[in-house]
Amino acid sequence: MKKPVILLVDDDEALRTLIALRLEANGFDVVAADSGEAALAQLSHSRPDAVLTDIQMPGMDGMTLFRAIHARDPALPVIVLTAHGTIPDAVAATQQGLFGYLTKPYDAQTLIDLLNRATRLGVSTECGEAGDDRDWRTEIVTASATMDSLLAEARLAAQSEAALLILGESGTGKEVLARAIHRASPRHDRPFVAINCGAIPAELLESELFGHVKGAFTGAARDHAGLFLSAQGGTVFLDEIGDMPPPLQVKLLRVLQENEVRPVGATESRTIDVRILSATHRDLEDAIAAGSFREDLYYRLNVVNLTLPPLRERREDIPLLARHFLGELAAKYRRTLTGFAPEALEMLISADWPGNIRQLRNVLEQCCALATTPTIPASLVARALRDRPAEIRPLAEARAEFERDYLVTLLKLTHGQVSEVARLAGRNRTEVYRLLQRHQLNPGLFKTGDASQQ
Repeated sequence: MKKPVILLVDDDEALRTLIALRLEANGFDVVAADSGEAALAQLSHSRPDAVLTDIQMPGMDGMTLFRAIHARDPALPVIVLTAHGTIPDAVAATQQGLFGYLTKPYDAQTLIDLLNRATRLGVSTECGEAGDDRDWRTEIVTASATMDSLLAEARLAAQSEAALLILGESGTGKEVLARAIHRASPRHDRPFVAINCGAIPAELLESELFGHVKGAFTGAARDHAGLFLSAQGGTVFLDEIGDMPPPLQVKLLRVLQENEVRPVGATESRTIDVRILSATHRDLEDAIAAGSFREDLYYRLNVVNLTLPPLRERREDIPLLARHFLGELAAKYRRTLTGFAPEALEMLISADWPGNIRQLRNVLEQCCALATTPTIPASLVARALRDRPAEIRPLAEARAEFERDYLVTLLKLTHGQVSEVARLAGRNRTEVYRLLQRHQLNPGLFKTGDASQQ
């Protein structure tokens, strides 16, 4: 079984070593950082199961680090070790999301118990899953720390019955995430039923959702259960909910309020027991302001929301996704396809991808269909993209505040190879090392990742 990973942050090397030995002896893996800045750099590379930090450190102190972590990843448990003088700050922080705090000198068993509770947050006892079980997310191909944070929140949200709204551009994988949430939920052994609200004519959508009885309208030759009754005990996924016609929004709101549906033409309602997940690429608040979406329905659906990042914000996943799709498509077309020419892969990585993962798969399918060699060449990728892809900006042109994210992206793409970072950035290695030191980025951290990790 995979051990829980703790990010330990303390500027005192001796104390850091002592705590690490104690945690490792109690079944944890420890990743150490000697400052808050170094901890944030580590979090850009990989997501631990919990963070344990000293509160008093030079530069970024423990509370500032907690606030920075909480802003980017609210589901990541953070525990601080505090002196008596800073207890009021720690108590106040618990109201803002701090998982817990211990005063020095701390009791070792109390610390272990607190970390055990923190790292069990993602475990579903009802689904019978172990903390390292990734079966629920096997369809999601990623090595992105941003996606790991999102999936940690999704895993927590899956355990509740709250309505959940998934936001994101077209092609980012909203239905794939919805299916993963269903698999991680207590309803995982019941039906998952999905419908695209924008793909069905308005006059048919009510019947598809709520069902109809025989003779309810011309062509209704038999009873039809509809989506909600078919998903009884399971999950209903309403994709592109922003495209639902306003008259049907009123009926959906009534269903959500009363937990009952009345099939078209029926005289009696039927009780339903379903979890509602919905998704849209539209800005529903703008739709509310325009009068095309009901505000009361929005709040019913948006109890919890998750936003999938576009592919251009998770470029480190492009090689993983490309290899994943290449394997699928090679089997589909019964072709021997072994990989990509370096220039082809670089072209994929640097493209804009307005259609996101869906567009990436379509581009690769065209390449696979036309390939005459086992290796996909750059010429096929260029043809499939149909225009010149945007290039990664030279580091000199990037704004100062973008430097760190730029370097992290390149380190991920090159697996920590500084010479390749320098080549892509158009700078010499000495200057790149100086920039890495300025942002406390350790290239070695990026050489250890498992490129096949899902």
